[in-house]
Amino acid sequence: MNYLELLRKSSDATGNILCMGLDPVLAALPHPGKSISNRISDYFEELFDEMQKSGLIPAAFKPNLGYYAALDRPLDGQFEGSLALARVLKMLREAFSGIPVILDAKRGDIATSSTNYAKEAFEAWRADCVTVSPYMGTDSVMPFAFADKGVYVLNRTSNPGGADLQNLRMEDQAPLYITVARTIAAWHQDSSGVGAVVGATNLKELADIARYFADQDIPMLIPGVGSQGGSAPEVMEKLRKAGYPICLARINSSSGLTHPWKKAPAPDDYRERVMANLAKLIKETSL
Repeated sequence: MNYLELLRKSSDATGNILCMGLDPVLAALPHPGKSISNRISDYFEELFDEMQKSGLIPAAFKPNLGYYAALDRPLDGQFEGSLALARVLKMLREAFSGIPVILDAKRGDIATSSTNYAKEAFEAWRADCVTVSPYMGTDSVMPFAFADKGVYVLNRTSNPGGADLQNLRMEDQAPLYITVARTIAAWHQDSSGVGAVVGATNLKELADIARYFADQDIPMLIPGVGSQGGSAPEVMEKLRKAGYPICLARINSSSGLTHPWKKAPAPDDYRERVMANLAKLIKETSL
């Protein structure tokens, strides 16, 4: 099964296009007396059990590698963050078979180094997809184009500073994000799993890119819903108006589904809060 087929089957099975970001902020999680790895993995195990009981299943999961790697202390022989990520990934495979796992790593290096980063994502972590930067071009991105895997290329990101470079005008007066979208489309011709990261916080740019991708079956990962200010219903409206194939999009929310209370301590009803937000976003991203 290639990555496009995985996206279509998972959205059909779940009835939505929600992506659940799994970015733990340790200070905001419950059970402060546990070790770092147990605190994270036990917390997500609670959520996953509740999701299965409630039938609240998103169409993708996206752990951000930095949230886990930052908890390691390799020089001290401590790998609590990596152990936690390994446990979370194993739980996802067991509890949500057939749902894609996107490793948000935002890699990008020269060709041989990119190949090693790709092996890290796909062989070491066994992810279905990885995020990468387009800045260094074809020989930096295409080593990630493993057979049957996905590659989301940063196109028009959700952060405010994205406009600094991504909205610059090229010689033909097209903004850089459109030039990158054209390049992504060319890469997609060589590997069907190549897609784009397009933020939910920039609706005009999102609409431009969605219209361009509409008849090319290019998958889109759309972060920025929730604390960054993006709106899932508005994104859905833009995608539909653009004629974009909705089943190939994944609208991501991270902190709103990981720790919506934002600051410590975690409230007593933390599971209920997460499930309420999850139910709301699944409804808003329903097909």
